[in-house]
Amino acid sequence: MKDKLSINIVIENRGYPLVIDRKNEETYRQAAKLLNEMINRFKMQFADKDSQDFIAMAAFQIVLNYLEEKKDEKYDLLVDEIKNLNDDVTEFLNQKTVTES
Repeated sequence: MKDKLSINIVIENRGYPLVIDRKNEETYRQAAKLLNEMINRFKMQFADKDSQDFIAMAAFQIVLNYLEEKKDEKYDLLVDEIKNLNDDVTEFLNQKTVTES
C-alpha cells in the first residue's frame, strides 16, 4: 500500500479525495491545475453562466482536443505506413534491377 497515496484534488472549489499511485501524483495535480485554469478562462469569457456550465464547457474542450489529437495520431500512423510501403517497393525494385543486370 506504500505505492499508493491519498490526495485531495480540488476542481471548481470542490474537493475530490483520490487514492493514486504515488508516482502519478504530479500528473494528477497538474491535470487539476490545468482544468481549473480552463474553467477560470471560461468564467472570464462567460460571466453569466454558472459553475456547471463552466465545467461542461471545459470537459467538452478537453474531449474535443483529445479527439483531434487522436485523429492526428492516426494520420501520422498512416503516413508512417505509407513510407514503409514505399521503402519496401523501392527495395524490391532495386533488387529486381540488380537481378536483371
